[in-house]
Amino acid sequence: MNDSSNARTGAQILVDQLTVQGVQHVFCVPGESYLAVLDAFHDAKIELTVARQETGAGIMADASARLTGRPGVFFVTRGPGAMNAAHAIHIAEHDSVPLIMFIGQIERGMRGRGAFQEMDYEKVFAPFAKWVVEINDPARIPEIVSRAFHVAMQGRPGPVVISLPEDMLTEKASVADALRAAPIQTFPGQTEMQKLAGLLNGTKRPIAIVGGGGWDETSCAQFAAFAKRYALPVACSFRRTPLFDATHECYAGELALATNPKLLERIKSSDLVMLIGGRLPEVPSQSYTLIDIPNPRETFVHVHADSEELGRIYRPHLGIHATPKAFSAALESLSPKVAPAWAPDTAQAHADYIAFSDFAPAMPGDVQLSQIMLWLRQRLPEDSIVTNGAGNYTVWNGRYLRMRHHGNLLAPVSGSMGYGLPAAVGAKRVMPGRMVVSFNGDGCFLMNGQEFSTAVQYDCPIIAIVIDNAIYGTIRMHQEREYPGRISGTQMRSPDFAALARGYGGHGETVEKTDEFAPAFERAVASGLPALIHVKIDSDAISPVTTLKAIREKSLRG
Repeated sequence: MNDSSNARTGAQILVDQLTVQGVQHVFCVPGESYLAVLDAFHDAKIELTVARQETGAGIMADASARLTGRPGVFFVTRGPGAMNAAHAIHIAEHDSVPLIMFIGQIERGMRGRGAFQEMDYEKVFAPFAKWVVEINDPARIPEIVSRAFHVAMQGRPGPVVISLPEDMLTEKASVADALRAAPIQTFPGQTEMQKLAGLLNGTKRPIAIVGGGGWDETSCAQFAAFAKRYALPVACSFRRTPLFDATHECYAGELALATNPKLLERIKSSDLVMLIGGRLPEVPSQSYTLIDIPNPRETFVHVHADSEELGRIYRPHLGIHATPKAFSAALESLSPKVAPAWAPDTAQAHADYIAFSDFAPAMPGDVQLSQIMLWLRQRLPEDSIVTNGAGNYTVWNGRYLRMRHHGNLLAPVSGSMGYGLPAAVGAKRVMPGRMVVSFNGDGCFLMNGQEFSTAVQYDCPIIAIVIDNAIYGTIRMHQEREYPGRISGTQMRSPDFAALARGYGGHGETVEKTDEFAPAFERAVASGLPALIHVKIDSDAISPVTTLKAIREKSLRG
């Protein structure tokens, strides 16, 4: 449809642009404000997944973007639909995920009158979207959609919001389709690479931290090869563990909510810290205490796709404006002149990680979650996709599971509860051949658990593991630390999750003892259905190494 004389409705032009951009999956909750687009999808070769709530649709699209590297696309209706979806836009902004949300909008002639569900989306979304725009002329749809794909992918990836007036979608125009968008890679200069080589040749105790968006399997492999040549210890930023193979001889661990103290000490004592692709915000920086602000005490190298991030928080001794893909490709030209003297220390860093991720002390209760994770570490296929939301339950899978490949883990840097289940549905829709396992707390699951119905509708045999401790665990942990013994607002009463799964048409299991988990998991896999395993743990077991009781007693002692 590249003939400019071809008259089409705005909705048809829009769907044609998505096809041009290679979009294969679109997620949505239907609304009358974009009925014309739903009709245009009827004739398109694009898979449409209808979610149960707009947050779920947005998170599904977010998951597809993380796995494919192309913008995830979802549609919501105006007003309440858009506000429900704001959750997903916030996640994409914090996590550097290319995402495009289309919102149905009131008719153009009704603006400013307080029409049904009228909102000014630019004012609402501008603070945390890369671009917010309304299309008022159907002839400009190819131009604006093309730009949206470029903006979402370019530099630091992020979300774009596009509103679609209802009458514009039915108006006809003759316009040529745009070309497929591709992000322009920013390559490091030869001078910067020579400076980096000099710093590496002159260092005694280096370490690299990888993070951010914009990576792929190739760039991860190129960086891993560089790390091996230089025997360079590598840590992953919070929830970016798929960027570096955990079994690699140089892997040192994750900068997370419960970081290995030996890794923190290693970074603090390093004379050269390389931050590749990430921003080192609050969680991985341990509340901005890991690296001095604004002047790092160690030699600090920062590589980032967005030039405005360089020096924004940490002043780099060497700032390199480059995407992870371009920078990793350029690293192939670097090799050490002599065998790195710090190689034994790197081996110790990896040994420290192994010991940390194997240490599983007994905790209160009949279910030992650490032992379940160690079993899953051996059971899950190497290419499996793990998802999770937010809560103390995530510390277990973060500590004990070992990610091997780009895309192994989909988890929100933003700390958004409710992410895990819809992300699993989105992942299974775009990668149906891979095992998808979703970890959820009881509170986390109940925020978007209705999307289990979406999994059933589209025959997505995900496995949802719901870890039920009958409390909002993270908040209760902080409560015991700050206000010991004064329990308020953190108790929960959950349903029978296994029965709920069966009610939706899936497979349900309940686990109340550690040795019940493995056979329950195998039955879930064998069922061929979307499955849920309800794992009941003792509420006192708040992390792999401590209890609420211990936290309370320590706080009371002052």
